[in-house]
Amino acid sequence: MNIPTRIIYLDRAEESRLKSYGPDEFVRATLIADHAEHNVKIRYRGGHTRYYPKKSYELRIGNRSIHYNAELDDPTMMRNALSFAFFEQLGVPSPRTRHVKLRINGVDRGLYLEIEGVDRSFFSKRRVKANSLLYAVNNNANFRLENEYKKKKRSLSSGYELVIGGAKEFRDIGLFVRKVQTLKRSGRLAYLKSRLHIPQYLRWLAGAVFTGNYDGFDQNYALYRTAGSVKYHISPWDYEGTWGRDCYGGIVSSGTLRIEGYNGLTEKLLSYPSIRESYRKTLQSIMKKQFTIEALEPKIRMLHAKLLPELVNDRTRRHSPYEIRSDLNVFLRYIPERRAFISKELSKL
Repeated sequence: MNIPTRIIYLDRAEESRLKSYGPDEFVRATLIADHAEHNVKIRYRGGHTRYYPKKSYELRIGNRSIHYNAELDDPTMMRNALSFAFFEQLGVPSPRTRHVKLRINGVDRGLYLEIEGVDRSFFSKRRVKANSLLYAVNNNANFRLENEYKKKKRSLSSGYELVIGGAKEFRDIGLFVRKVQTLKRSGRLAYLKSRLHIPQYLRWLAGAVFTGNYDGFDQNYALYRTAGSVKYHISPWDYEGTWGRDCYGGIVSSGTLRIEGYNGLTEKLLSYPSIRESYRKTLQSIMKKQFTIEALEPKIRMLHAKLLPELVNDRTRRHSPYEIRSDLNVFLRYIPERRAFISKELSKL
């Protein structure tokens, strides 16, 4: 497999600042990629993975973001890449990915997953003009009035990070959450239809459900609105804990994640029979076309075969060659088991 190398240089002062700064601080660096040199800013990224010995990074090149994920909890480093490709097939805009080798200040750091940032560049490549963009960065982005501890939030916009737009975006998302939760049933449906692209949201929900991302309903997504529209659209982010493993790499049951997902917006949407029926049809269609062994197994086997030699020889990885090889079976076991579970639950939806 021809895996490109990305080279990053930091001078000693900037490297020292990177190691000592807080999680949101960028330092200056140089990136060499595809025979081009770029002045960039770099910082560590991730939640619990920030404290792993092998770090993940976010780079900024002008208004464009690139993420280099160590994917240390994923034995085969395939889960984010396969998930985002799966979402694209469902018609949900998702980051493009590429496996690369990373070298920082002359030291080989091993295999990484290069992930396109969801930003202005992301939308311009897709010929979409986004006039607002919010990242759901923690569990407060659950579309509820209370946090995960059932305590009233100080602000209904907490849990979001503003990427495109002004302070009005925080007011708007706070108002959206409040109305979703407080409008009377008769008025709520009309409001939801006017403020949310429901078909796309249901495809996003289905993608999270099929891939099994327990962690993706109240964080790790992006909300955006296009020019001339007040309707929110949604895109996925951080799908390492999927396809039979959790976000720490542990094996999980294929029936752990219920098909209704877990957040306050989905709960309200699926309380309406017409939307439940639309969601049921969405799940059935995906089960028939995209989420089948016939459609997925060739892609999974091909990517696994290409990555296997690199992964086995990468001394920065913590998984044994046996774990890396056998992870293929986790994918191939998960798909029919997940299909069986969803098929059974559809009859109750």
